[in-house]
Amino acid sequence: MGIEYHLTLAGDIPLDELAALAAPGATERASFSGARLLSTPTDSAQGYGVSIIEERDGYCEAESDNGQRWEWEPGRSVAVTFHMNKFADREQARLHMLRTVAAVLHRRTEDAALTLNGDWLMLTRMNGRLRLHNASDWHHPSYEGVLDDTLRQGIQEQ
Repeated sequence: MGIEYHLTLAGDIPLDELAALAAPGATERASFSGARLLSTPTDSAQGYGVSIIEERDGYCEAESDNGQRWEWEPGRSVAVTFHMNKFADREQARLHMLRTVAAVLHRRTEDAALTLNGDWLMLTRMNGRLRLHNASDWHHPSYEGVLDDTLRQGIQEQ
């Protein structure tokens, strides 16, 4: 089974602008739904590939803190999926992915959620407030400083 991190951003966001932040060099390809899809290969130097797709009726559901179910229906949104390469160093790939997520959140202001395999909620940003979820399961001391000062000002750990 592959490992995928899903970053969902609410709103009608230009895919090319998001690709410049999350997946430089992404190419466009056909999607099953007919929506625009930009992607990079999984054998990238970062240890993951990225897919970016528009969603008309976005929906996120994941396990939040203490086993609570969390749901969010952002409507029009963009999904950024980080497909981890099974041969890459997982810790380094996750660190690169978190840096990319931090860069996206720093430059974009939309509400957002990051999940692991669509099952576990890692972080949310709602109304400008960034909150870590299930941090004891995934946050590692080596990630300190990954979320820059601008983001950390709004972080609350639940």
